[in-house]
Amino acid sequence: MQSSLSLRRKKPMSDSYKYIDPDYIYTDPKTGVLRNLAGITDEDILLFAESGAVAKRVQELYGNPIKIKGPDSLLTIHYHLFQDIYAWAGKVRTVNISKNGKPFFNGERFNIAFQYIDNLVEEYRAIRKTNQQELAQKLAEILDNVNYLHPFREGNGRTQREFIRLLALEKGLKLNLNPPDNADVYERYMQGTINSDVKMLTDLIFDLISKRKK
Repeated sequence: MQSSLSLRRKKPMSDSYKYIDPDYIYTDPKTGVLRNLAGITDEDILLFAESGAVAKRVQELYGNPIKIKGPDSLLTIHYHLFQDIYAWAGKVRTVNISKNGKPFFNGERFNIAFQYIDNLVEEYRAIRKTNQQELAQKLAEILDNVNYLHPFREGNGRTQREFIRLLALEKGLKLNLNPPDNADVYERYMQGTINSDVKMLTDLIFDLISKRKK
């Protein structure tokens, strides 16, 4: 049965996000800056503080990985990464998001979407560890769908990269979609997710996991 998640936009999208938030649930109406635990009202300062806090939390996950139990683990990962910055860390967004006029998944239907992601994860787990090409393809499919889901008001990219990394780790595979010393990897990741290009994502993931040192 084909899920509505798979019926996504295929046209390229720009970097311009639009949030439908008339009640200012997430932003300060005066500054437009995301409400945060530190009360920061300058966007650049918030970005700096957020980046530092999240980078520290990412390193913690490398030392103490979260066990992926299903799509709800996205919430667990998001909370871990953003708990120092946002009161809504680990909670799905209550506003809808669009990019270049193309909407992400409607938040009112998250239950359906999470079930679909759960099915994809189960399919991934059924693949043999030695079949790296098929593993890469399924990870790319999961990544593409989670990106379309975009369940959080902020931090979707960092959360989904950790989700995919931890799934790869289950199969004994090392996968970093944002290495600090390789901008090309991140660029390919961005192009693949922005354009919903599963083949590009598959090729990228396969390149990374097949080059892992034994």
